[in-house]
Amino acid sequence: MENSVSQDLFGKACKIIPGGVNSPVRACRSVGCDPVFIVKGEGASVFDADGNEYIDFVCSWGPMILGHAHPSTVAALGEAAKAGTSFGAPTPSEIDLAAMVVEAVPSIEKVRFVNSGTEATMSAVRLARGYTGRNVVVKFDGCYHGHADSFLVKAGSGVLTLGIPGSPGVPEDIVKNTISIPYNNEEILEKTLRDENLDIACVIIEPVAGNMGCVIPRDGFLKKLRELTRELGIVLIFDEVITGFRLSYGGAQEYFDVIPDLTCLGKIIGGGLPVGAYGGRAEIMNYIAPDGPVYQAGTLSGNPLAMAAGRATLELLQRPGFYGELEEKSAGFAEKLMDVAEKTGMEVRLNRVGSLMTSFFTANDVFDFESAMKADTERYACHYRQMLSRGIYLAPSQFEVAFISAAQSKNDLDKAVKMTEWSFKKLLEK
Repeated sequence: MENSVSQDLFGKACKIIPGGVNSPVRACRSVGCDPVFIVKGEGASVFDADGNEYIDFVCSWGPMILGHAHPSTVAALGEAAKAGTSFGAPTPSEIDLAAMVVEAVPSIEKVRFVNSGTEATMSAVRLARGYTGRNVVVKFDGCYHGHADSFLVKAGSGVLTLGIPGSPGVPEDIVKNTISIPYNNEEILEKTLRDENLDIACVIIEPVAGNMGCVIPRDGFLKKLRELTRELGIVLIFDEVITGFRLSYGGAQEYFDVIPDLTCLGKIIGGGLPVGAYGGRAEIMNYIAPDGPVYQAGTLSGNPLAMAAGRATLELLQRPGFYGELEEKSAGFAEKLMDVAEKTGMEVRLNRVGSLMTSFFTANDVFDFESAMKADTERYACHYRQMLSRGIYLAPSQFEVAFISAAQSKNDLDKAVKMTEWSFKKLLEK
């Protein structure tokens, strides 16, 4: 059979790019196929190099909440590009977007822009250590905070998908200051944070875990975490790279009414362009250079193109009713998927909060790393390939999230439900 254009492109890429991709999960190894190469996005759809159209539930891993190539974002980018693409100097657009972020996110009084979620989280942790004078970072099993050395201990996302236990190249001297504990376990949380032998600077958490699949905090878990960290003088960092401006305009902290000390953002605040940010109480943020001793810098930080795209996106998210409509659409879609599971007899647990969801192929509830790992990854891989063949683009990993966008129509979602029923029936025949 003649190779597709995507297969030819992948073959060329493998010769000059490690694994043929610039981020590991994109290689699609865990789902048993080669990746399709995307050449265009429009609204709810992406198009591959062979001209195939897919309804997109990856949404560039979250930022495309408005859909692809939204006219307002494209226009803002065009105007910004006419003036120049990078200056390495302050620009008015940084102030404009910073003001929007400060106004929107309850915990943020001052914000610093960077270029990725990884930069945001590693900078926030450095800041927390500098502010407290302590060394130890507490994270949660299965939560992924980017690929900085100290975070690759029991991490989610690609590390989990590829079955890599941490990562070679990470010195023991660095990871010895990172403690990873079970998500949603209040008893172990309190025991760890109260251990007087530990020198805990901060706790970092995805308020909704999105990198071991969608795992939702149990009632009271985040509030307990907030109470303990406040009592013990530990900086609480919410990694809202995924949930920021996704669950609500004020993020997960507004959604759950739990306010951290520092917040990390990314994805949506760049409107699809590379961007990250970290912010929080002015008292802590004032420790960053040049005002304070904690150093962090970046030539492309506050890039005018990313600022323009982010500003255009956030303006659209302020439309009255936007998040209510997205919630209604997502809830209805999830309900129909579970009806399909019941109708076909497929063992699936669907976790959803807002427009984030994961269908885990397991009969058990999924509430932490251990329970997520019981999901049937081979069945998911087959489901992925079948859905792709019918024009539905899902994340190429059981341990990722499906995103609903404002661009997806009722017809788009109904088609996805119909194809899910077809796929489930095929899976159960095997």
